Amino acid sequence: MNLAYEDERIGANILRKSLEMPLRKIVENAGLDGAVVLEQVRQRHVQSNNKHIGYDVLKNDYVDMVETGIIDPAKVTKGGLENAASIAAMILTTEALITDIPEKKKAPAGHRPSHTTTFRQPRV
Repeated sequence: MNLAYEDERIGANILRKSLEMPLRKIVENAGLDGAVVLEQVRQRHVQSNNKHIGYDVLKNDYVDMVETGIIDPAKVTKGGLENAASIAAMILTTEALITDIPEKKKAPAGHRPSHTTTFRQPRV
């Protein structure tokens, strides 16, 4: 992809990485290396000239995701990307970001000191 500006290239790389993360996390949650599986999926896309190749964690196999009925919830992915792009555009145009300052943790309530104070009546 030829992009004219460095900022555009950086943005495209961030987007590309974010789109890889669901596959990586699913595979890592299955106890495998997400980077290795991702690279295998890329290689199989090129070898088979099929963009539907993906990794079926339950079968531990590379399959045509559409044929096997494993379909990406594109609406969720699209919504996430739209929200992220909207927030990024707001930050870039306003050059400001408002966030909550984390509250300092209070010391846990514990026992009071064991000494007691004695109050005496004043002498008259």
